[in-house]
Amino acid sequence: MNRICAFSGHRNLNGLDFDNNLLDRVVLNLIKTGTTEFLCGMAFGFDLLAAESVLSAKKNFNVKLIACLPCANQSDTFSEKNKKNYDNILQSCDDVITLSSDYYRGCMLYRDRYMVENSDILVCFLRRQCGGTFYTVNYARKLGKKIIEL
Repeated sequence: MNRICAFSGHRNLNGLDFDNNLLDRVVLNLIKTGTTEFLCGMAFGFDLLAAESVLSAKKNFNVKLIACLPCANQSDTFSEKNKKNYDNILQSCDDVITLSSDYYRGCMLYRDRYMVENSDILVCFLRRQCGGTFYTVNYARKLGKKIIEL
């Protein structure tokens, strides 16, 4: 069974109970139970940590990491350190899907809907009842997708 997993989580993880080891275990379990592709929105924070987890697993498993960019200039506002990490991850992806050439209001939510619509499972880190992750999780629920909350 070839399943596709998408990720969604908060950009700022400071002060939250995020457990990177749990994320790694969930990714490995998904791979061992038939997930072959992972869609990553490439936002700073949870998304990039999820991408790193998949890239680590790729050393031992035949899986794909697909970057789903809301716009071509997504990383323009990142710090130099975060932009370097972003660029390294982007170069390691098996495919890059760029949904818009330029930023526009709503492009992030469009990217989130795209990932939910094109996946079977959503792995999320949701601690706030507002924002993009909240929107994405609710959209996945509406479409009846399997959701794994970390």
